Amino acid sequence: MAKQVVAEIKVQVTGGQATPAPPVGTALGPHGVNIGQFVSAFNDQTRDQMGMTLPVVITVYNDRSFEFIIKSPPAAVLLKQAAKVAKGAGNPRTDKVGTVTQAQLLEIAQTKFEDMNASTVEQAARTIAGTARSMGIAVEG
Repeated sequence: MAKQVVAEIKVQVTGGQATPAPPVGTALGPHGVNIGQFVSAFNDQTRDQMGMTLPVVITVYNDRSFEFIIKSPPAAVLLKQAAKVAKGAGNPRTDKVGTVTQAQLLEIAQTKFEDMNASTVEQAARTIAGTARSMGIAVEG
């Protein structure tokens, strides 16, 4: 008998620092998945991205086994890192908390390209520039 997909769970977890506590435990617990097994597998795969927030899509099967796909970090996290700011502006229309260059936007776009619905890297960079503006981060160039 083939495995059947029971659930597809999406959570954001800190790379290399997953624990059975929420959000992981509360997301996987109702489906009967071995949480410790997921935590150790996730932490092993994300050692190189320690401290970075990573979206994860976990597919749970009817025999309580699972697979997971690690996506690229959210654009907002990458933008805050590039601009060296702790958080976005409270009022992005008037307050500017930092700046990013076109080169940084292209670098972020290349990192996120496969998870975005843009057809070129330049279009992806324009989308990320919009995210930067909505966070109060100015785009130079």
